Amino acid sequence: MNIFHKVALEGLKKSRTRTLVTIIGVVLSTAMFTAVSTFGVSLLNYTINGAILKYGDWHVEFPDVDPSFVQEQSNDNRVENVAAFENIGYATLEGGKNPDKPYLFIAGFDKEAFDTLPITLLSGRLPENSSEILVPAHVAANGGVQFSVGDTLTLSVGVRQTETGTLSQHDPYGLLGETLIPKAKKTYTVVGICQRPTFEERSAPGYTLITAADPAASVDSLSAFVTLKHPFQVHSYTNEVTDNNAYVLNDDVLRFMGLSNDKIFTSLLFAVGGIVIAIIMIGSIFLIYNAFNISLNERTHQFGILMSVGATAKQLRGSVLFEGLCIGIIGIPIGILIGIPSMQIVLSLTAQKFVDIMYDNVQLTLTVPVPVIAAAAIISLITILISAYIPAKKAAATPVMECIRQTNEVKVENKAMKTSRFASRIYGLEGTLALKNFKRNKRRYRSIILSLILSVVLFIATNSFIIDLKQSSEQAVVYTNYDICLGSLDMEDDQMLALYDAVKGAKGVDQSSYQAFVYYNCTVPSSALSEAYWQAVGKDQSQETVKLTAGVQFLDDDSYQKIVKNLGLPVAEYTGPNAKVLAVAVMAINDGRTHVIEDFDNMFAASSQELTIIPETSDGQNVELQQDINMTLAAFEPPDIPAVTSGPHEAQPYLFNIVVPWSLKDSWIPAGSDVDIYSKGLTFQSKTPTPTTSVIKSITEGMGITVPYTLMNMSRAFVESRNYVFIANVFAYLFIVMISLIAVANVFNTISTNIKMRRRELAMLRSVGMSDKEFNRMMRFECVFYGMRALLIGLPTALLCSWLIYKGMYTGGAESIDFVLPWGSICISIVSVLLIIFVTMMYSVNKIKKENIIDALRDEMT
Repeated sequence: MNIFHKVALEGLKKSRTRTLVTIIGVVLSTAMFTAVSTFGVSLLNYTINGAILKYGDWHVEFPDVDPSFVQEQSNDNRVENVAAFENIGYATLEGGKNPDKPYLFIAGFDKEAFDTLPITLLSGRLPENSSEILVPAHVAANGGVQFSVGDTLTLSVGVRQTETGTLSQHDPYGLLGETLIPKAKKTYTVVGICQRPTFEERSAPGYTLITAADPAASVDSLSAFVTLKHPFQVHSYTNEVTDNNAYVLNDDVLRFMGLSNDKIFTSLLFAVGGIVIAIIMIGSIFLIYNAFNISLNERTHQFGILMSVGATAKQLRGSVLFEGLCIGIIGIPIGILIGIPSMQIVLSLTAQKFVDIMYDNVQLTLTVPVPVIAAAAIISLITILISAYIPAKKAAATPVMECIRQTNEVKVENKAMKTSRFASRIYGLEGTLALKNFKRNKRRYRSIILSLILSVVLFIATNSFIIDLKQSSEQAVVYTNYDICLGSLDMEDDQMLALYDAVKGAKGVDQSSYQAFVYYNCTVPSSALSEAYWQAVGKDQSQETVKLTAGVQFLDDDSYQKIVKNLGLPVAEYTGPNAKVLAVAVMAINDGRTHVIEDFDNMFAASSQELTIIPETSDGQNVELQQDINMTLAAFEPPDIPAVTSGPHEAQPYLFNIVVPWSLKDSWIPAGSDVDIYSKGLTFQSKTPTPTTSVIKSITEGMGITVPYTLMNMSRAFVESRNYVFIANVFAYLFIVMISLIAVANVFNTISTNIKMRRRELAMLRSVGMSDKEFNRMMRFECVFYGMRALLIGLPTALLCSWLIYKGMYTGGAESIDFVLPWGSICISIVSVLLIIFVTMMYSVNKIKKENIIDALRDEMT
């Protein structure tokens, strides 16, 4: 150890408080680097594992290869696993509604294919032999052709042929003038319904039906799915082996590894990480730079003496960098040891929230790879060295005599120190001295102001972001008055009511109802409509009649009677064949916000109306089923209809719903009529919707219901939104707390050291008779000057950042949010800034007061 290193160590020991605060700053910054990097890697691993579970553990698909190619890939030392299914062929989808997807594609799976490629069953089971088949639900949803468990399919299976060769699922329909050439007739029994296979491309010409491979059949064409030992080789691997074979990358998995062709996601990932790292580095450099800068100001005289006896600029810089290295050796390991457990605690708090919003069967666990920890340590060390090098270079370039005499400490013109008489009268002598000191040492105190501004801006802007995120999330949630719905347009009424009786008493079900929704048309006199209606539609009131569309809800009698009772109406008048019916008719408010029924304007001028309504059919209207009704308009929220509908319906500038008891449904819509049912199903409320959904699914499957139905947990959207906000809150506030701690340490370090450097000045004031009361008043004025300067700049800057965040979210799609001033965080910032400055100053001044005045006056600088 040379003399310069010994001098550096002695300096660290002599200024123990500043050294300790600097080490704390290094610990905080390293802990943040470690926490951010480990969280990023843990989240990436979580998304990768979830994507593998959802999309399959493969990297490259070859949709049309022969068995020899599959064997070659199995023998490739870069390949970990190869799964394949047989391309049995195509059949025409009779009655298909999608012109771009006119085929059924038959895939023959073996055991390895079933294990590698994820299949999500909706009903039924997997095929066990080559005469059974699994049908995806999107054949009905996208293709318009319904298949049910137990159906028998007889298909003419063949190949898609063009003049240039055979086409595969990778080749979209209609681009090359193809012909379907049948080769064999096959008969299958539908044993299950599944979700769309994830490996089926959106542009594929055939809906993928899955059967079990026949071991005895000859195989000419296979779809192969290759998993590599090292995924980063995926592009070099495909360049080498594809030749004339088409291939498809599993982008849903590879994008989370940074290997996808989706460069936007990868760029966004690194951009966000880079911004976070940059913010941490800026805050850390502020603290560590100020610490070394102050240290060098204290040691200016010492550096001058060393340079006068031959010390070079390189040796002086080396001494300061050695000082930074010593602080890093202590602070970086401690920061790593704090950062890892801290992130483990945070992940334990948020892991279940991630499960609820992303992947049900994947746990978010802490991943601590050695390269990432090494990178965090290196970044922290670089931050320290940069912070030390800048002031060291400046000090080494200062002339020797200026260092010894310290004439460069304060350079200010006399006129710059003048204060107005008005300020002197307001502040008094103590305030004037504080103001002059503030003017005289502007360069030294800028770091304090900047640190305070940084903490204020970060704190308020982060709180504003959380407020906007909460607003956006609340508006994005689709609020319903049920938690679970089971909808089916194909289920007969008797079967639906039997299912309702079996499910309504299930564990977890608190309330339940059933309903059907049908659109009717009616014609009303123009005089019956309110001014609000005419203003909204902007039509001429001179027309005699207006055609309207009304939705009729056939609601179970118990739920219907509850609505009547809640409105204070006599139940007897609203039950029976010729009874009155309830209706709600209001003008719509399309501002993306949630409103109560009282916020809407009435659509009709009177509270009761007599109308003739006619149900809609696929051919228009069925006049034979028209109904003459006497309806009472009331301010109530009609029950939400099940989410399963027959399709979009023309939007109207009003809400006109008529609620009718289920007991009248058969008389209004007789069995076999051609009336279009828009929605039908069961709805439930539950305090534990997720377990209750599982119970309802088990009961439905146990009853052997084979018609298509959709079971939806509607509360999941609300839970997901709430979890997004919770996770954002945890990480945002954790981040802001850590940055604020760095800022506080910076302020404490800077103020306490500056006070220490003013020992002679303060001792002189006390020696000429300044009392402790006057001394404390002067220091309080300094606190106010620091705080007000920081707040005058920091608060407008923070509010500007808050407004920019709001505008960014508004233009990004969150148009229903308002700009809200974060008054709470503003008040906290004001109090915190003043408190931090006051406590730090009082701590430093009390230490100075304990010293002997004569000793302080004799001290040349330290």
